[in-house]
Amino acid sequence: MTGLALDGIDVDAHSPEMLAVFWAALLDREAAPDTAPGTGGDWCVVPSGRAGEGEGEGLRLRFVPTSIPKASQNRIHLDLTTTSALSMEAMIARALRAGGRRADIGQGDEDPHEVLADPEGNEMCIIEPGNGFLRGTGVIGAVNCDGTHALGGFWSAALGWPLVWDEGEETALQSPRGGAKITWSGTPLMPRHGRDRIRLALRVRDDAELDAACERLERLGARVASAGGPPAGASSTTMADPDGNEFVVRVALPH
Repeated sequence: MTGLALDGIDVDAHSPEMLAVFWAALLDREAAPDTAPGTGGDWCVVPSGRAGEGEGEGLRLRFVPTSIPKASQNRIHLDLTTTSALSMEAMIARALRAGGRRADIGQGDEDPHEVLADPEGNEMCIIEPGNGFLRGTGVIGAVNCDGTHALGGFWSAALGWPLVWDEGEETALQSPRGGAKITWSGTPLMPRHGRDRIRLALRVRDDAELDAACERLERLGARVASAGGPPAGASSTTMADPDGNEFVVRVALPH
């Protein structure tokens, strides 16, 4: 077993700095340019590192420059948790003040969560207090993904995380250390319009582990992506999972 771990998500952005500042304000973190070799123009929202935080709080958000416009609803979004009605109202207000907006993705008036979008239209769900499924996960409650039931098994094997939900078409994983869940909603799948703007990002410790991890992921059903956008950076490989969703595996960047 390699030292493969979930690092966070990569987000294509017209203005990486602006989106990093927005998400840092929303999550009470810090935004900073990525100074690692091969990452010119990238900005990161780095984990805060406060004691007692779970795995979900350690997810790095990395914003990667692109000139391609957003064409459709994203196939990955974040579910953000709240602890009370007041904290939910405060999070929504903070997002709107920072340049976000309300979004309509077909939710009904009876849905208890709120759907917002960041300044470039990337959707997010602000989850109501008392949501049992995301209890104890941290502010980033889930990385909510579009994908088939089979992806739960693929990513469970890839990360060594157990399935914590497997009902019908829906699956979810969570690290044994807790923190954010990764969820898949099952079929029918959303249409894909070009390259997905948001992608899972994995990390390994060095180049030798990178090669070994990619080989193991291929045995599990992934493939090295034959096409895509700009390189993800030095010492990295862009791959596609069994559903064709791109993800990146990179040598660990300093937090």
